[in-house]
Amino acid sequence: MAYFYIKALHIIFIVTWFAGLFYMVRLFVYSAEANNKSEPERSILLKQFALMQKRLWYGITWPSAILTLIFGTWIGILYGSLPSWLLVKLFFVLGLFIYHLSLQSIFNQQKKENFKWTSQRLRMWNEVATLFLIAIIMLAVVKELLSVVWGIVVLIAFTFLLLLAIKIYKKYRKD
Repeated sequence: MAYFYIKALHIIFIVTWFAGLFYMVRLFVYSAEANNKSEPERSILLKQFALMQKRLWYGITWPSAILTLIFGTWIGILYGSLPSWLLVKLFFVLGLFIYHLSLQSIFNQQKKENFKWTSQRLRMWNEVATLFLIAIIMLAVVKELLSVVWGIVVLIAFTFLLLLAIKIYKKYRKD
């Protein structure tokens, strides 16, 4: 019985972690764009976005990531064994955590008003979380039924569609 409560908590914190990751990069985009504005608008926006980033990052995103890992590990312990699909999923979770740490680096840069990433590059980087989300959820739900070949084909096709959508959006935004 405890397994299902732990699994529910794990899923809840996965959702809040991803929500934090997605919104954090949007705030990075807004900050990068605000940095190009003239004063006093620039300072006002950067101050507000910095406050929003800090609250989101330390109040939601980091705690959700940690609780996701705690409840996921607990599920793994209760599950007992590590089937092959779970090992592949854990590989993607590791990649997601590395992505999370890359956002920490961007967060630290923007705190110092050091904007190395353009808004367009940040928009593309935001889609990396989408790819991790798809891979992790597909592995968690479909498990052994997921063909490695079809999984890779779908992931590549979805990546292509995301890049195409970003390119179309960029063109639409300029017009």
